[in-house]
Amino acid sequence: QVQLVESGGGLMQPGGSLRLSCAASGRTLSSYSMGWFRQAPGKEREFVSAISWSGGITYYADSVKGRFTISRDNAKNTVSLRMNSLKPEDTAVYYCAVASNSYSAYGLRDEYNYDYWGQGTQVTVSS
Repeated sequence: QVQLVESGGGLMQPGGSLRLSCAASGRTLSSYSMGWFRQAPGKEREFVSAISWSGGITYYADSVKGRFTISRDNAKNTVSLRMNSLKPEDTAVYYCAVASNSYSAYGLRDEYNYDYWGQGTQVTVSS
């Protein structure tokens, strides 16, 4: 069983930055792809970013490309999401997740391909 715990959310003004972290326990995740998703009030959960097991390949939703950066530290069993130039539309609960199987870039954008999820951390962007 894998437990994921997100942290780093909070309230930030537009244009500001936040760094989300996701700490995993229960299993070494160095062989698995990991992703970040978000869900805004009244909306479906959507893909934000994903990273391959080695960290060498990253994927981003068009809405965050160039502003967000995903990274991982396999030695520490963590994955992070650096969020710059935040916008009000980035307001959501952010979730990290683990994909136990190997998927294409397209597959990693599908939340149903992820097996373990954290409880989420709230990010609010407002002046």
